[in-house]
Amino acid sequence: MQKSLHAKLLPGYLAVLVFSFLLYFIMVAAEKSLLAHPVLFDFNTWLAAAASEPLYRFLWLIGDITEPQYYKSVIGGVLTMVFALTAWLLQRAGNKLGGNVMCGSVKTWPWLVFASFLALFISVYLYGDNLDKGAWIPTFVPFVSIPGAVVLVYGPSLKNALTGGIIGGLVTFPISYWTIEWLWKPLELHVVLGNVAGMWIGGILVLELCRVLPWMKLPPPAAPVGVDEKAFLNKAGVFWFVRRTLADFTESHYYANELASIGMIAGTLLSWALNPAHPGYGSGLFPAILCSQFLTAATGIFLFANEYKTQGWFPTFTPIVSVAPAIVLTFGGTMQSILFGALIGALFTPVVAALINRSIPPHWSGMIGCTCSMMICSGIAIMLLKYTPGFGLPWFF
Repeated sequence: MQKSLHAKLLPGYLAVLVFSFLLYFIMVAAEKSLLAHPVLFDFNTWLAAAASEPLYRFLWLIGDITEPQYYKSVIGGVLTMVFALTAWLLQRAGNKLGGNVMCGSVKTWPWLVFASFLALFISVYLYGDNLDKGAWIPTFVPFVSIPGAVVLVYGPSLKNALTGGIIGGLVTFPISYWTIEWLWKPLELHVVLGNVAGMWIGGILVLELCRVLPWMKLPPPAAPVGVDEKAFLNKAGVFWFVRRTLADFTESHYYANELASIGMIAGTLLSWALNPAHPGYGSGLFPAILCSQFLTAATGIFLFANEYKTQGWFPTFTPIVSVAPAIVLTFGGTMQSILFGALIGALFTPVVAALINRSIPPHWSGMIGCTCSMMICSGIAIMLLKYTPGFGLPWFF
């Protein structure tokens, strides 16, 4: 008798869980000795210097590549792009080692990267002087939102990439920054709500603007692609599950590629080994953030495996860059923040994202529903857990 889908995926799910906790406890055990002999600069030094020193401002931009994952790592940023480029070159050559095709097409990825970096340069160098106030600012927000959405909706070309990159770079940061300063901070809620508010509010504004720009033309609707459920069932197993879990780490970049994710995680781990106060905003919580992200990705993929079978994709990546790390940072990286952040994120954020995206106009990007879901679910989860008896204690079990 053929195994059920969840039975086939269970060994992969358990393997990711075991790996997550082993890595977490190894990192926690090693952290004190690594902090005693740092090699890389810490986050606070980086933050203070980025306001006025050109080198650190440029390194701030590189760190923004991993900012969506709450890492802010220079080495992680470099290796993300090196591994993503390697994956793209392999895909272009037709080599299966390239992993999941980024952005859905080999032709799209270079234009999306160009648009994203153009917006990031505008954000960092136009608005980066706000760093002189000595506080973190969300310069990264256009890198993983509006420029990529414009390229994916309107197609890969120079004019579309320039339009998405320039307008996205100009509008995303102000919306995020102002909502953080005037709304979320007074309510004592995590800045992730402001980050993603700039993405979905700005995304709607820009995509509506693009409709009236004379040089922006929507391509004809693509024919729906059917899902081969039998082929999926044949490949579903431990290998597929681990690859899909890894791919979710760069889904926010529109890459969804295992190699790019390996580069991001490996690079950030290396920067952590060189100085645990470098990634994770110098909070010392990077091990807890990473553990919670692996747990929430694996749990979401396992829970919604049937959606992958019938639809080909489901937004299980959404809690990786929102609910799970936000709860860890809000509640100090306790074990309950790791577990509850992962579970709540996996259960609700993908579902809310899918529900919203079913109702949006065809000229909007799925980024709108995903980032709106991140804001809603993160805000509700943090507010509820703040008033949960015993949740703020180091252990409650």
